[in-house]
Amino acid sequence: MAAPSPAGDGGSERAQRPHCEVADVVRAYGRAFTATHRLSGQQRRVLRAIVQCRTAALGGHVEQCADCGHQRIAYNSCRNRHCPKCQGGERAQWFAAQQALLLPVPYFHVVFTLPHALNALIRLNRRELYALLFRTAAATLQQVATDPKHLGAELGITAVLHTWGQTLTEHVHLHCVVTGGGLRPEGRWVDLPKGRRNRLFLFPVRALSTRFRARFCEGLHTLHAQGKLRLWGPCAPLSGRVEWARYRHTLNSSPWVVYAKPPFGGPAVVLKYLSRYTHRVAIANQRLVAVGDGMVRFRYRDYADHNAPKILTLSAEEFLRRFLLHVLPLGFKRIRHFGLLASRGRADKLRRCRQLLDQHPGVAVGAACDLGTELAPMGDTAPETPPPRCPICGSQHLRIIERLPPIRPGPLLL
Repeated sequence: MAAPSPAGDGGSERAQRPHCEVADVVRAYGRAFTATHRLSGQQRRVLRAIVQCRTAALGGHVEQCADCGHQRIAYNSCRNRHCPKCQGGERAQWFAAQQALLLPVPYFHVVFTLPHALNALIRLNRRELYALLFRTAAATLQQVATDPKHLGAELGITAVLHTWGQTLTEHVHLHCVVTGGGLRPEGRWVDLPKGRRNRLFLFPVRALSTRFRARFCEGLHTLHAQGKLRLWGPCAPLSGRVEWARYRHTLNSSPWVVYAKPPFGGPAVVLKYLSRYTHRVAIANQRLVAVGDGMVRFRYRDYADHNAPKILTLSAEEFLRRFLLHVLPLGFKRIRHFGLLASRGRADKLRRCRQLLDQHPGVAVGAACDLGTELAPMGDTAPETPPPRCPICGSQHLRIIERLPPIRPGPLLL
């Protein structure tokens, strides 16, 4: 029998491999980049994971078709959350697990964005300021929601952190998906008033923006007063009282963006939509156009030009620099739940909500959603992994006949 055919990308017959990938950039230019740039241990681990993903370095197995006998090698994935090739399967698993959290109510989407004046400070304090963003956005929503003039109830909130823009520049923002209604302290569910159900969002966006800015700036000042902010390099002057006061004034005097999107068509749609956001990476392989001659070309949408599709060319060094800006601190959770969906008391609160909403136990309202339908524009997410098929006869009757141990290479990156 002929030797098994390799599928170095984990089975390229299953899903067509893009003609160039982020891994190609790292292989070609990663060594030179790491020699001239100071990287954190986490950033180095991400680069190693991406370049080893679905190669012999991580081991794999030999598959054989039970119908025609064809054999092929499939290598293991790195499962790093920053790897563009590893998000399809992770997203599908998350999707299945989150169905149990959906309620049969309208859902709304709101985005909280931090001003670019904070970017330099964020680079030195990612863990602290990303966590502050989560707390501030959730507290702002809940503060407005519990006001009797608006809803007078506790919301269910799922928040997802993104740190990038279309050109890989720093654009820190939080996507929040919010229940269109809430649970009042006396244990009664309250729906949106009928006149508000077709509005963009539950509450006035301007009020959210003002309260969000005030809360975040207050939390930032507390961190500064407690000495919990790292201040060096371009941020070193902020250690002085006068410069810090001027910086706070600049933040407080500029408008902060809170963007509301139209409500979703139903609970099934919201889960599919949210799953596209939860497992995005800074750039998908499908957006890359060409890699070579020290340059990287990729597609993006220019929001300032009516969302027009364009192509940007960056040096490989600048591409890697921008890509690594979005590596999260080790162990940091970029998907968090608040209010009715917070871990503490979630089971009891959701059980009460379902009773009030007449949702029968065991019914997953997201089950009707087809995860294979594209909602994200222009390949921003990794494609879903279709069921494995034999590339010769198309059969799905594949079985593993041999396990392949990892082949540990020499240092890929210095």
